[in-house]
Amino acid sequence: MLELTRRMTTSRTSMRRIAGAYMDEDGFVEGTFNTNFLRLPLNERQKNLNLAKAIPFSETNEELKDYAFGTEHSGQMRQLLEGIRRSELKNDALMETFYDIIAEHYQSEQEYAIFMFRDVYDVPVKAADKERLGESEEVYDYIICAICPLQGEYEPGEPDDGFLYPMFCERSGNSHQIGLYHRKDAKRQRGLEELISCNF
Repeated sequence: MLELTRRMTTSRTSMRRIAGAYMDEDGFVEGTFNTNFLRLPLNERQKNLNLAKAIPFSETNEELKDYAFGTEHSGQMRQLLEGIRRSELKNDALMETFYDIIAEHYQSEQEYAIFMFRDVYDVPVKAADKERLGESEEVYDYIICAICPLQGEYEPGEPDDGFLYPMFCERSGNSHQIGLYHRKDAKRQRGLEELISCNF
């Protein structure tokens, strides 16, 4: 995960796009956004990178846990996430479907925001001694979702929940696995474990 997060600075980021929705406590969408990440003002880029970084920078196997898609229903969610990823967050119909599913299956006692990020990482080849050789070994094209309680009008707090898809394992993306995040000191919501196996 450090290989991903060390690039999440305003000077090194390759983040391509950001999209999301603002939700009321009853799960109704109050507004959405979808834009080129690099067109954001510098301070907005930094603030949003902090949200995205919280997911992979968390404690692996404690806050960020690896789950495999296995059942027929979870396969539906995998197909939706693949569609969102391959469309580079630009397919509004897929994004709206995703927000609706979150609204139905994720419970919160307050207003919250869903942030989706799309990033592309050229994974460098490394020699046996771990020295970087320079050329790209593969392209890891992935999305990060951060679900954040709102602390003011459209002002997100630290993410409570989220995910990394596909999971980054052995320096490679695995589309049959997803990393689910839950912040340790956040109140447990009914949320993402159920989300990945829901029927829709």
